Amino acid sequence: MNALEKIREWVKTYPGFGILNDFQIDYTDQVPNTAGMFPDGLVEVSRRRDINGNVTVVNQYNFAIHYLFEKAPGDDEGAKINADWVSEFQEWVQTQSVMGLAPVFGDRPRREVIKAQNGALYETDREGTALYVVQLSVQFVKKYGRV
Repeated sequence: MNALEKIREWVKTYPGFGILNDFQIDYTDQVPNTAGMFPDGLVEVSRRRDINGNVTVVNQYNFAIHYLFEKAPGDDEGAKINADWVSEFQEWVQTQSVMGLAPVFGDRPRREVIKAQNGALYETDREGTALYVVQLSVQFVKKYGRV
């Protein structure tokens, strides 16, 4: 299973995920209660070679997750429900990462960090929907023997 599939399947285990009707890749429907995950690729954060020629690389995957929820203009109650959902998702990601319950991508599982950050309202429309975006990152270590 590749990184995208691994993250997608894990996000689906979030207890609040049940309110979503669909969770697509590279696409968000204009139908309320749908989501899309947009991968942003792999970033090499650092690389270190030891005296024996072994290489340790810190990598990071980045994803943007878009959630489209119902929110009528001026609907404070709906806005609060949506904002709470996004905040609770971010807290769930943190808990999963800290407790070692998140998926593993590298060679040092205890050093892996998955973060869900910057959850925010991105835009609203007159049809009564609101698009929220959460940035998800996975930082992990890969070790390579004598290169």
